[in-house]
Amino acid sequence: MFTIATWNINSVRLREALVQRLLREETPDVLCLQECKSPVELIPREGFGALGYTHMVARGQKGYNGVAILSKLPLEEVGAHDFAKLGHARHVAGRLPNGVVIHNCYVPAGGDIPDRAENEKFGQKLDFLTEMRDHFAANRPERAILVGDLNIAPREDDVWNHKALLKIVSHTPIEVEHFNAVMEAGHWSDVTRKDIPEGRLYSWWSYRSPDWDAADKGRRLDHIWASPDIANAGHGSRILRPVRGWEQGSDHVPVFASFDL
Repeated sequence: MFTIATWNINSVRLREALVQRLLREETPDVLCLQECKSPVELIPREGFGALGYTHMVARGQKGYNGVAILSKLPLEEVGAHDFAKLGHARHVAGRLPNGVVIHNCYVPAGGDIPDRAENEKFGQKLDFLTEMRDHFAANRPERAILVGDLNIAPREDDVWNHKALLKIVSHTPIEVEHFNAVMEAGHWSDVTRKDIPEGRLYSWWSYRSPDWDAADKGRRLDHIWASPDIANAGHGSRILRPVRGWEQGSDHVPVFASFDL
């Protein structure tokens, strides 16, 4: 069995101590980070390595985006894709010794206006998802796990108020349609919802909320998927809500799952 976690850290250098705390307290075998906001050579590997996470594959850029996979287990890099040709560090993949390929993805947020004619960023988000769909349709995933901040809360109970958010970026019908198309193309299974099929689940609470915990206006933007051949091996899903309250924490919290493989 191994455990995987995904977390949009919102600057790995600024929050290095929080990453180390999570690694010490929760000890996942693999931790996938998004929005690292760092060139790869400046990711603080030494401290993570001292905790046993001696393997890493990553893509980075100064001040923006960036994805990294930290692992206790040997990890072979198997590439990265620049979906929608944005020139952003938003995907990296690594293979574990058991042959499982982990895709770490950071889908563009899409700006504030859900209209590609008025908002270039929203169009980029839809194009990114379309290219993800086409990639996994042409390269059907096997023994694969896809995790990351996908910046879409697809289900009605993945947001605090479905009707209020239908015109808000991250929960609009067109985004959910694109999200589902990526899932269907790869025959991906939503491991979190397989384990926790009912009830509201959130992994993100806005910094703009003066009391995020009491207001609880969250969204489930962070996901763990598995290819159909290993989906039934996934279990133990959990979202670490208390991490949102850590001092100077990210607005996202880690999402976990374990796999018997």
